Amino acid sequence: MEALIELSDLIARNPAQFADKLAWICGRCPQYEAVLAGSRRVSRSHLNAVLAVARFLSKSEAVPDNRPCSVIIDFLRLIPSSFDVKFWPQSFNNDAIASFFTDFFDYLSKGTDLWPDFAAEVAAFTRDNVVAAVGYSGDKTANSRAFLVAISQNFPPVLQSDGDTLVIYLLEQLAFPVLLPPSPREQMQINSETSSAQSSPMSVNANNYHGNEISSPNEVSGSSSGVASRLVDDTASASSRASVAMNGGNIVGGYSNGGGVAAMFRQQVASFEEESVENLEKQEIAYRLITHILDKVQIDDSKLLEQVRLLARKQVQSMPAFLKIRKRDWNEHGPTLKARINAKLAVYQAITRLKMKSLPSLDLDGKAVKKFWLETLALFTEAAEACLVSVWRKLRMCEDLFSALLTGMTQIAVNKGGQQMRVLLIRLKHLVLIACAQDYNLQQADAWASSHGPMVESVMKASCEVIEFGWSKDRAPIDTFINGLAGSVRERNDYDEQGGKEKLAVPVVQLNLIRLLADLSVAISKSEVVDMILPNFIESLEEGDASTPGLLRIRLLDAVSHIASLGFEKSFRETVVLMTRSYLNKLSSLGSAESKTLAPEATTERVETLPAGFLLIASRLTSSKLRSDFRHRLLSLCSDVGLAAESKSGRSGADFLGPLLPAVAEICTDFNPSIDVEPSLLKLFRNLWFYIALFGLAPPLQNTQMPNKSMSSSLNSMGSISSIPLQAVGGPYMWNAQWSAAVQKIAQGTPPLVVSSVKWLEDELELNALHNPGSGTGSGNEKAAVTHRAALSAALGGRVDVGGLSTISGVKATYLLAVAFLEIIRFSSNGGILNGSDTLTSSSSAFRCVFEYLKTPNLMPAVSQCLTAIVHRAFETAVSWLEDRISDTGLGAVTRDSSLCVHTCFLIKSMSEREECIREIAVNLLIQLRDKFPQVLWNSSCLDSLLFSVDDGSSSALVNDPAWIAAVRSLYQRVVREWIIKSLSYAPCTTQGLLQERLCKANTWQRSRPATDVISLLSEIRIGTGKNDCWTGIRTANLPSVMAAAAAASGANLKLTEPFNFEVLSTGIVSATAKCNHAGEITGMRNLFNSIGGFQTGNAAQGFGLGFGIQRLKSGVFTQQMPAETDSFDKVVLTKFIQQLQQFVNVAEKGGEVDKTLFRQTCSQATAFLLSNMDLDSKSNIDGFSQLLRLLCWCPAYISTADAMETGVFIWTWLVSAAPTLGSLVLAELVDAWLWTIDTKRGLFASEERYSGPAARLRPHLAPGEPEAQPESDPVEQIVAHRLWLGFFLDRFEVIRHSNVEQLLLLGRMLQGTTKLPWNFSRHPAATGTFFTVMLLGLKFCSCQSQGNLFKFRAGLQLLEDRILRASLGWFAYEPEWYEMKDMNFSQSEAQSVSIFVHYLQNERVDSPQSDLKGSERENGSSLFKGNDKYHPVWGAMENYAVGREKRKQLLLMLCQHETDRLEVWAQPTNSKESGFRLKISSDRWIEYARTAFSVDPRIALSLVSRFRTNPHMKAEVTQLIQSHILDVRTLPEALPYFVTPKAVDENSVLLQQLPHWAACSITQALEFLTPAYKGHPRVMAYVLRVLESYPPERVTFFMPQLVQALRYDDGRLVEGYLLRAAQRSDVFAHILIWHLQGETCASEPGKETLVSVKNNNFQAMLPVVREHIIDGFTPKALDLFKREFDFFDKVTSISGVLFPLPKEERRAGIRRELEKIEMEGVDLYLPTAPNKLVRGIQVDSGIPLQSAAKVPIMITFNVVDREGDQNDIKPQACIFKVGDDCRQDVLALQVISLLRDIFEAIGLNLYLFPYGVLPTGPERGIIEVVPNTRSRSQMGETTDGGLYEIFQQDYGPVGSPSFEAARENFIISSAGYAVASLLLQPKDRHNGNLLFDNMGRLVHIDFGFILETSPGGNMRFESAHFKLSHEMTQLLDPSGVMKSETWNRFVRLCVKGYLAARRHMDGIINTVLLMVDSGLPCFSRGDPIGNLRKRFHPEMSEREAANFMIRTCTDAYNKWTTAGYDLIQYLQQGIEK
Repeated sequence: MEALIELSDLIARNPAQFADKLAWICGRCPQYEAVLAGSRRVSRSHLNAVLAVARFLSKSEAVPDNRPCSVIIDFLRLIPSSFDVKFWPQSFNNDAIASFFTDFFDYLSKGTDLWPDFAAEVAAFTRDNVVAAVGYSGDKTANSRAFLVAISQNFPPVLQSDGDTLVIYLLEQLAFPVLLPPSPREQMQINSETSSAQSSPMSVNANNYHGNEISSPNEVSGSSSGVASRLVDDTASASSRASVAMNGGNIVGGYSNGGGVAAMFRQQVASFEEESVENLEKQEIAYRLITHILDKVQIDDSKLLEQVRLLARKQVQSMPAFLKIRKRDWNEHGPTLKARINAKLAVYQAITRLKMKSLPSLDLDGKAVKKFWLETLALFTEAAEACLVSVWRKLRMCEDLFSALLTGMTQIAVNKGGQQMRVLLIRLKHLVLIACAQDYNLQQADAWASSHGPMVESVMKASCEVIEFGWSKDRAPIDTFINGLAGSVRERNDYDEQGGKEKLAVPVVQLNLIRLLADLSVAISKSEVVDMILPNFIESLEEGDASTPGLLRIRLLDAVSHIASLGFEKSFRETVVLMTRSYLNKLSSLGSAESKTLAPEATTERVETLPAGFLLIASRLTSSKLRSDFRHRLLSLCSDVGLAAESKSGRSGADFLGPLLPAVAEICTDFNPSIDVEPSLLKLFRNLWFYIALFGLAPPLQNTQMPNKSMSSSLNSMGSISSIPLQAVGGPYMWNAQWSAAVQKIAQGTPPLVVSSVKWLEDELELNALHNPGSGTGSGNEKAAVTHRAALSAALGGRVDVGGLSTISGVKATYLLAVAFLEIIRFSSNGGILNGSDTLTSSSSAFRCVFEYLKTPNLMPAVSQCLTAIVHRAFETAVSWLEDRISDTGLGAVTRDSSLCVHTCFLIKSMSEREECIREIAVNLLIQLRDKFPQVLWNSSCLDSLLFSVDDGSSSALVNDPAWIAAVRSLYQRVVREWIIKSLSYAPCTTQGLLQERLCKANTWQRSRPATDVISLLSEIRIGTGKNDCWTGIRTANLPSVMAAAAAASGANLKLTEPFNFEVLSTGIVSATAKCNHAGEITGMRNLFNSIGGFQTGNAAQGFGLGFGIQRLKSGVFTQQMPAETDSFDKVVLTKFIQQLQQFVNVAEKGGEVDKTLFRQTCSQATAFLLSNMDLDSKSNIDGFSQLLRLLCWCPAYISTADAMETGVFIWTWLVSAAPTLGSLVLAELVDAWLWTIDTKRGLFASEERYSGPAARLRPHLAPGEPEAQPESDPVEQIVAHRLWLGFFLDRFEVIRHSNVEQLLLLGRMLQGTTKLPWNFSRHPAATGTFFTVMLLGLKFCSCQSQGNLFKFRAGLQLLEDRILRASLGWFAYEPEWYEMKDMNFSQSEAQSVSIFVHYLQNERVDSPQSDLKGSERENGSSLFKGNDKYHPVWGAMENYAVGREKRKQLLLMLCQHETDRLEVWAQPTNSKESGFRLKISSDRWIEYARTAFSVDPRIALSLVSRFRTNPHMKAEVTQLIQSHILDVRTLPEALPYFVTPKAVDENSVLLQQLPHWAACSITQALEFLTPAYKGHPRVMAYVLRVLESYPPERVTFFMPQLVQALRYDDGRLVEGYLLRAAQRSDVFAHILIWHLQGETCASEPGKETLVSVKNNNFQAMLPVVREHIIDGFTPKALDLFKREFDFFDKVTSISGVLFPLPKEERRAGIRRELEKIEMEGVDLYLPTAPNKLVRGIQVDSGIPLQSAAKVPIMITFNVVDREGDQNDIKPQACIFKVGDDCRQDVLALQVISLLRDIFEAIGLNLYLFPYGVLPTGPERGIIEVVPNTRSRSQMGETTDGGLYEIFQQDYGPVGSPSFEAARENFIISSAGYAVASLLLQPKDRHNGNLLFDNMGRLVHIDFGFILETSPGGNMRFESAHFKLSHEMTQLLDPSGVMKSETWNRFVRLCVKGYLAARRHMDGIINTVLLMVDSGLPCFSRGDPIGNLRKRFHPEMSEREAANFMIRTCTDAYNKWTTAGYDLIQYLQQGIEK
């Protein structure tokens, strides 16, 4: 329900914007027809919706349509049905129903007040619903009663025509006959028979009224004067009764127990008891409803009105009789009686209001009306008096009835005035007296500590209203009334001595009347009233009964102090003089003989009453003149009291001075001590503090916390008064806490105690005059001096020892002690902020007062030493005060930060003081303050003071002092430079933003000299990605993300993709200029707008939604439409900016590219506009500016590009720097946006597999998982955006971490959401640095638990820290990946980010939860947690958690160190320096690492093994863990090798039973299980086939050679079954399979015998069988395609046989003839080597016969189109058709090259490989794709004599030209790619005929006839280099010729990175080759090809060692002589150009 209510409130504010939400709520409301036609029961959601709609109508100023009103009308029609319990939900009880009706009619009443038309509709149902409720006769009437009660409180509108009818009906049904007491005549007869009845004045008075009863207003006769006179007579009677009350008597309510009267009372009681409580409740409801009806409509029937009046009159008449009945007269008792009484009183209260409502419509002549008003007044007065004396007067209902009666009486007097008011005042006086007589609450001494009773409050309120009205209308009776009450105070009536009662000292009525008169004076607040009342009080105090101590005097003193606080000068002075004299008199009488006999009230007067009066006056005085006068009087009184008290030997002066301190504190609250103070007043302050120090009244200066003692009257326990100061320094406080607080407040308003600027330590005589005259000589004074010196030394914290103070006299020691107390207390009380100024400036700092003492010339050394120590003690106190408030929020945080800023600014300003000692102290304290509270570094005011106030405050007399100016300037420059560098090292973004703002100010203020100083200081400061010389050590600014954000915040438009280093000043000036320009644009536009009176805008778009893709932003940003018509400047500009920002978001949403320049310009202008309105302090358009601010925060986040985020950081920094008050708002929006990126899985949080980078792109060949479509947007771009964003967050964290808890908690919210689910993070390797930067921010945030401001959140921070550590470990749950960025600086930044994380983790202070528990035990003094009882609901056993946490931390450290080294290798691959990571780690430690990793996440343990492949201990432990927790790792394909092993197969391990449930692995991993080592185990084979079948056949086609080889070992024919099934799923798969089967068939050559094994014979026999099975499984359509495809390429291949007999010169023509014979059948034929290319024809002229020994290979060009592309885009593709050559070895080599190419592309490594297509189509037949646009190096040599260097210049231009350098770059990347491939495959026969160069300069290797272990010349291994790097190639790669050039280094870097990337997928590459071992290929004919291939990967090496190996390999291949020798041999033998 709460959510629905909030939604309705939101809709009410913007109904047009949320019309759809309103319609949705209306749709949930019950429909009239549906409810009646159905079960007639509504649901809870129905009722909640009705309430929501009603609430909407009660709050909204606009309704979009009539639907909400219709819904409410429908429900009103259902009201009669709601009286049935079956209408409501079963869970609704009576209370819930009553609550619903109450809320509903409350909303309905407010809604009808807003909407007149709606009110008219509602009014039509009111009568029927009321009638239905009253007449409901069901089983249970609770519902109808609840309805009636609800409308009696909030009555809905009613039709005018229904008013009479409804009143009549209510009177008939609910208003039962009024039961009255006996008639007046009967009553008089009874009274005449019983004399005792005559003795009761109350009964006589009642009879008088009844005797004059009239039945109707129309029957009123006689004169009104008669009624008035009768009322006056009654008043006299009442006055006599009040007099009795004042004299201690008691007004008896009731009658005597005479027989007749008793009978009459029994009859009355019986008549009242006949009414049931239920009927009484009905009557109350009826009267309330009739009252509402009279209020809503006019009753036309006068007789009906008369009947209502008569009914009301009779009920009022019955009140006195009812109220006078005593409890014992009732037959009922207990709760039953109380319920009846309350019900009847409620009826009377309702009838009273009805009576008043029915009176204004009287239609009588003037006299009759006047008489009727007087009669009504008399009735009300009698009833009110009966309430006062009733035994039920303490009931709340009786009090409310009394208040209602008095309200009625007041209304009559106010409305009618004249005689009615005079009569009322007469009766009101005796009501006041009776009320005072009955109120026993206020007879204690502390009267004002409690409030009046409710009835006294009512008469008080009535008196005020009448006086206020009559003051200007009829003054005479008012004066008479007030004087009469005031005179009653002094009346001393005889006490009632009946019953032998003891006399009361002071009548209660007198005490209460004094209090009432004082309150009346305060409430009326008129000097004339005070002049009437106060003289009586003062006369009583001075001469009357109150002149002696007693309760009456205390009450009168309280009263006069209240009156004096009104601030009327005459009464104020009289009262203050009286009170001051009284206080001094009390002090003089102490110690005398008379004091022993004084009443206890005398002590109360001195200790409590008078001090409280002084305090009251001080707190309420508002006149500055009177406050100044009172301040002087109080301080004088304190001096007199101090001197008098000090002269009282043996007494404690604190008893006398202490009570006055709260008043002094209050009167000093508005005193500004920084202004010039009159010497006389300054001396009074000095005297006060002298006595405060002397009497020990100051709170202790030490941090000893002991309970306060109550106020003591003497110090006998202390021995003597001389020891008090020492006790006051470090002992417990001896007085009450109020005095301590008062001293602290006084300190804030006390000026420095420097009485004279020449000689501020006054003469000994003046100081001695403050001491006890009686002890001025003798040893006692010297003893006191010793004690005071010791106290002074202790107060100064031991900085000055007692011996050093020997030259200081006793009184001076006391004086210095007073100074120490004052100045230290200034800072301990409120942080050292002085009183007097609304705005805080540097002059508000209490250091101003402290430094004032140091300015005195010619001080004694001891005094100077003391004063310096006082300064440092004050500073320590200030620091302590600030540290204690580090966790404050809200107003407390503002106060703390303001105090810190004020002190810092003052210390900065003090650096230019004339006195050198002050300058030194100021700098020293400033540095300490800056280091303690780093937040001042980024405080705008402090920075302004630092940069622009160097010359401020220097007097003109000192300007010509060159030495002083030079000293100040030198000091200033040193401090400023340190300040700026320190702030830049932690928060460079904010620092630059603030400096730019300062530069703007310098430009605006045109302050040339300070600006010049700033420029000279900043010009030398540079920051950047390189080494920052400005600061040492690792700071936050060393983080790459922070430095990148700093570059963005600088506005310098730097290329973040390259290393940068910029000057703070120059970039700051440029950005400040740009900001000023934007601000000027806005100002100019506003001025133009105002000057021309506005302008017309075009038709703006009416929607501001951001599209369907950003629902969060749509709902959060655009809450209303901005107007597009002529409007104010702000609205017009707001509209434009919001529209433009919306357009940028829409472009990004549709995948378009956002214009960087335009976006930056728009955001900058919008920011300037927003800030300009901050300066204007405008309250209009708040919603619009909130929208703009939100858009400025959200747009960069939503666009999520690096450029947009750079702009975002720039404008965010601008916002928080120019307007720090926006900091929380900006951060809140950014945190929301950050969390939104988590929800939408963007950038760092793109956790989907397709965003995981290399792993996703290598699926399923080298990585497990189904291949997915690549993301449309580059995930790395968004990660880089997050990186920049995170830098800004870290910057803000450093700024706010010590000061702003609210913003810290916002960051905590961000971190909680970030680490909530560890799998939220992207696993892209490019996110490594960003991820660990987030973790670093989290750890830094958690460290705040130890600095105090987040100490209360310590448990939550420890939970967050645990999350962060686990999330950090979770990063290592995946195998390490590489990723290459175009950004040259990115890799180094990644390594640096992780390195800084490691550094922080190593130096982190450990605060374990276990230590917290132990600490809490010590604090609580308990031992609740013992042994294993320390259990945390999340962490488990606490001792286990601490150990486990440390283990996880050590594991994380080790992994991060390894990751740092790994990334360092990638960032600096040619840095041959070995890393320091390879520490000596014991086998036990490795095992511990494995266990810890597995306990966190088994994937981490697997990743550990992949990182440390050759660690046997690690692998063995992980194997054991996996096998023992096999069920927990079934989702991890990487765990397969740990239990699926040849040994497990041999033993038929039970673990293999888990394979049916195991997750699918990669294809290359599955291929390993097809090798003979696994013996075709059924479970293993079933798993492999399940894996292969889980992937599309087209993905598996790549490994067709391996699958065909697997048939060799397919004893169970499982592989064959898979191949057949896959062939049915894919025609291409089937065709490729058939061609490979045909290629494996051995064709025996005549005369050549082959020795094959039986296994191979079986394999060869199987091949045609499998081929036939495949063909047999074809569908007719598939069979047709098969025949056409194979027939077409068989015809092309057979041309080679036709050409063989022909001469060479005729072969080309023969090819043409044969090609012309071939016809294409269909358009679905494709190239066998590239199934994605469809053949569209043959270029018949393209046939070329190629040279080959005894073979005629031919090259033919086809016209092809891309299968998935444009069918009209026809491209040529040449293929070579070979006959007589085995192509299978080329296929294997090109498979490996293809895998390498995929790896390089997946990691973004720019290495070029071209794995051209090769397909064996039959025995020694095959098709080879021709590499397009290439020529061999041999062919290039045929046309040019030079080498490659010359050829490249010939083809691409001169060296250095863009085309040449581009070609060289292409050569480098292709040479490096093939260098890596050659290292692994070891291809030989690398002559120039096998090296191709394309038209872009890229190298391509072809012809892989010799790979792995084979080489030409009978495997002579002449080509000893791992890859070919001939002299002409090195000329291009290394122009220097000595391997020192940048191009060579680039080549080596690429080779190293390519090799490292290949090592990551070593197993996949090896498995691809492994399955071909038995294929009979030549490469496997000798040696150990697989073992040597594995060795070339060097898995035992670390990444750095592998990099160095590759560097050595490159160096070894550089121009190796064997390479040149082989080229020479080929030239000589084959004629191949070298």
